[in-house]
Parts: sequence; structure tokens; C-alpha cells
Amino acid sequence: MFPVLLPADRVLLTAASLLWTRLFCSSLSVPDIPHIATYFGTKTRYEDAYPHLLQDVYSVNTSVLRPPATERCSPVHLTAVIRHGSRYPTAKNIRRIQRLSELVRTGASRGSAGSWLQELQSRWVMWYTEDMDGQLVMKGRDDLRQLAKRLSVLFPSLLSEENVRRRRITFLTSSKHRCVSSVEAFQEGLLLRGGGARGGDSEVEYSHQVDDELMRFFDRCRGYVEGVENNLTALQEVEKFKHGEEMEGVRRRMMERLSLHHEHLTPDLVEAAFFLCSYELSIKSLHSPWCFLFDDHDAKVLEYKSDLKHYWKRSHGHVINGLSSCPLFHHIFRNLDKAGRPRRSTEASPEPASVLVGHAETLLPLLSLLGLHKDQTPPTADNYHLQHGTKLRLLLTDDSAVGGA
Repeated sequence: MFPVLLPADRVLLTAASLLWTRLFCSSLSVPDIPHIATYFGTKTRYEDAYPHLLQDVYSVNTSVLRPPATERCSPVHLTAVIRHGSRYPTAKNIRRIQRLSELVRTGASRGSAGSWLQELQSRWVMWYTEDMDGQLVMKGRDDLRQLAKRLSVLFPSLLSEENVRRRRITFLTSSKHRCVSSVEAFQEGLLLRGGGARGGDSEVEYSHQVDDELMRFFDRCRGYVEGVENNLTALQEVEKFKHGEEMEGVRRRMMERLSLHHEHLTPDLVEAAFFLCSYELSIKSLHSPWCFLFDDHDAKVLEYKSDLKHYWKRSHGHVINGLSSCPLFHHIFRNLDKAGRPRRSTEASPEPASVLVGHAETLLPLLSLLGLHKDQTPPTADNYHLQHGTKLRLLLTDDSAVGGA
């Protein structure tokens, strides 16, 4: 068994990482940050969860993750499962944003707009288009470059520029554009460490393989698709909370602030406004006027609604969620066993690293299969007030774990 330790360097939320190392003995300017920035769950920026990154994006918290002393142990292999970087909203969410924008425009044109609505109308213009559809943004590329550099500082012999250029490192990715762009950015970060490639350098030859069987296993697991994805009852706790007292309170307060009619502002549009705040912070480092519509209580409720969905759809809520990641689990530990196998001096050294880039939907089932951050009492629509500070929130804001042997 590999001991599981607490995460050291946050690799989510907008890009997440699960790391295993097999060890054998022988200044950034600080933007105006919304007061609710820490409630964005898997959409939280690295630097909002770990403020030291605001001062130095390459700093590593070595008090939490410190490789063993080299005189006692030497790392021979690293496997990293990483979520893609910050991205544009998906086409589905952009359509919701378009409906929200139309609602604001229509409300203002009726002449009954309050000061909140007038503020939105004057300070914000709809700029999202459906062709953006979840593509990686520049901030997301920077996230992955910086992550690569931080990891290469911790494991310089494994994540070296030479190993990248000689293609000794395996890079696997989901077929989604944001994941392919993320794995390219990660390689750029490793080359930047040695003074090599720059972002968008046409001379860089990226080396990666697309493998949806591993990185999008959830699409191929019949038990998961039938038991959760296409099962209307699988997310009943989410639906109950979505239409329950707490969410209704958030909707009512937002309706009053915007002077909108009750029936026009649906729970989905309330959530779209909340996500707008997170998207514009992660994409443009912008304190969006949408952020001012929510106080801390509203943000906690909306975060919990999102957490509930992740729990029941991707995490510990259903056993099949974790089991669906078995192909990836076995792939990882086969690599670790191979790297740790005794070999003759004449045999080639093991592959130094394997970097796999996927989605939150890739990470969460895998972390659940490993039994990480599991609370004794599952979150439900009825126990919102008992769930603050739980392991679920750690799971959805860290999305990383480190182990060694």
C-alpha cells in the first residue's frame, strides 16, 4: 500500500493534480479579488486557495511536500494526473449566460431597474460566444506552465528539459481541446525551466498521445452511464437542494437586488451569475460586477449546491463513481510497480515520469476510489448547516494527494 499524505501544492480546482512518487533508498501584482473568491469550488484559482502564489507563482510549500534527503533516497519515477487549466465556459453555460444577459437587458429597458441592475447594464457587456466552448484560456496555459516548473524544482532529475526533449516522459491526454492545450503548456513549462521554449514557440515539437479510454473512462463505463449519468434519481439530493429553502433565499435576494420578476430568475440563472464571477476572475483577473450580487452566505449556499452535485455524480455518493476509474487506477499502479521492479545494471532505467491530463471528472472518481476525503455523514439536501469544513470541501478545493513509497 502507498501511504497517502496531505497535498502540498494545490493543483486544481482550475487545474488539479494527483501525484505519486516511487522513491527508493540506496512578483505578481495582486488584482482586486472578490470577497467570495474562496467559494468557487473546482473553479477556484490556485492563488486564491494558496495566497503565497500571489507573491511568487513558482514557490513551493516545502513544509508540506519535501522530497526525501538525496543521501537516503532517490526518486526514480513520478506519475501525475492533472486536470486541465482554466477555461472558457462550456457552450451549455454560455447559453445560460446569454439568457441571463437578456434578462438584465430587458429589465433595464422597462425603466424599473434598480441601482444594481443599472450598474450591471453600464459596467458589463456580454462577450462570451458559443464557439469558445470550454477552450483553454491564457491563464490556464500559465497555470500549467507554472505547475510544471514547480514540480520540476521538486523533482529535477525526473522532469528535466533533457527528458522532455529526448521524449523519455510519457504525456497522455483526453481528446478535449482544453486538455491537449494543457499538456502542451505543461511541456512548455518544463522547457522554460531550462531557458528553452516560450509559449506558442513554433519550433517546439509537442509529444503526447490521446487516450480517452483512460482519461474519459466515465464515458465508457456502462455501469456508471446507466446507474448515474442517465439515472434521474441518482442526483435527487441535488434537485431537492436546488429547489429548497436555502437556494430559494439566494434567488429571492438576487431578484430583489435586480428588481426582477420572481418567475424570470430561475435557480440555473442564479448559478450562472455566480459562475460569471468566477469565470471573469480566472479568465481576466477581473472583479466582475456580478460578484457584488452575492454575500458570503449566498456564496456558501451556491458552493454547497455545486459540491452536492460533484459528490453524488462523481465522488463518494455512489460506489460506481469510484469504480468507474479502475482502468486509470490499474494503469497508474502498473507503471509504479514496473518502475519499482529490481533490475540488473545492464537493464535500461525506468521511464522517469508519466503525465496524464484530464478533467475534474477524471480526478474525483479516482480520488474517491482511493478513499480520500470521505466523511462519515454524506452531504444531503437537508444537512447543509452541518457540512461546513468537511472533508468534501477539501476534496473539491484541493483535488490532489501525494503518496510515496
